[in-house]
Amino acid sequence: MEFPTHSSPYLPLRNDLSRLMATVMLALVPGALAMFWFFGWGVIFNLVIATTTALLAEAAVLRWRNKPVRAALLDGSAALTGLLLGLALPPLAPWWIPVIGSLFAIVIAKQLYGGLGYNPFNPAMIGFVVLIISFPLQMTLWSPPGGIMGLEATGFLDTARLVFTETLPAGASLDSITMATPLDESKTLSSLNLTWQEILSDPRFGNYGGYGWEWINLAFLLGGLWLWKRDAIQWHIPAGMIGSLFLLSLLFYIADTDSFASPLFHLFSGATMIGAFFIATDPVSAATTPRGRLYYGAGIGVLVYVIRTWGGYPDGVAFGVLLMNMAAPTIDYYTRPRVFGQRGEQDD
Repeated sequence: MEFPTHSSPYLPLRNDLSRLMATVMLALVPGALAMFWFFGWGVIFNLVIATTTALLAEAAVLRWRNKPVRAALLDGSAALTGLLLGLALPPLAPWWIPVIGSLFAIVIAKQLYGGLGYNPFNPAMIGFVVLIISFPLQMTLWSPPGGIMGLEATGFLDTARLVFTETLPAGASLDSITMATPLDESKTLSSLNLTWQEILSDPRFGNYGGYGWEWINLAFLLGGLWLWKRDAIQWHIPAGMIGSLFLLSLLFYIADTDSFASPLFHLFSGATMIGAFFIATDPVSAATTPRGRLYYGAGIGVLVYVIRTWGGYPDGVAFGVLLMNMAAPTIDYYTRPRVFGQRGEQDD
């Protein structure tokens, strides 16, 4: 008598890799559109250059390794890495910035370790950290958010000339077309012993997290919640990161409202929401147990606050994620769920 080789239940395989990556990329659209609205065409240039470079680098390395190229490119992982890196870069950065970042992300952080599923670190954040350490000037080229103090985002042609030829618009200086981000400016003004209330009087700080940045973070929050609703991500890591960042910033803010930023500023400025929902939740480099994911996310939130408040870099999401990537295996080891029926340590 022959028995079937497959057993029930017969459920559709909905969460395949390509569909998951497509879902994540679709959820990035609201945040990307918000960034384009406030920062102009440089955002689009970064996305196109970073994603194209990531795909070409993936194809070249796979061909060199005699691995299937088409299937790997169609799974969407390389494209998603390029998109995340492109969204993290300043809109007026020269073209070679996203190229170098994507090459490091794909070749060094991903393929050098064996490809998708073997990389211990988030590839996009490796590319970003390499750039911010190696090219600090180019990584500060943020244009003023469109509408702030009557200013408009740099136009298409002027942005293209600046990005591809590093030629400034006629009669303009670099200082006149760039502006420090609220996180960067807050660190500078705090070092001058200004109170937080005095810092907020600057129009670039908007109502909560900085002019424009509040809407960008809200857009990424909505995209992230949609991902959770679609079961593309679990709630543990975003909740752990946002919760620890909120609680820690609240404690220091209550202790000294003149010296420390409010919790809302930390939640709705910089890369908080894209970090919590799209970067920290990378299934390969993050913790995997339910309790471990909470600890992992909480650790990122704590590191983000520490780096933003006392560190040398304005944001800290990338460094927080990479540092917790190193801790993820240990977290998983000590948070393994107990085997059903097991009461304690079993003797060998």
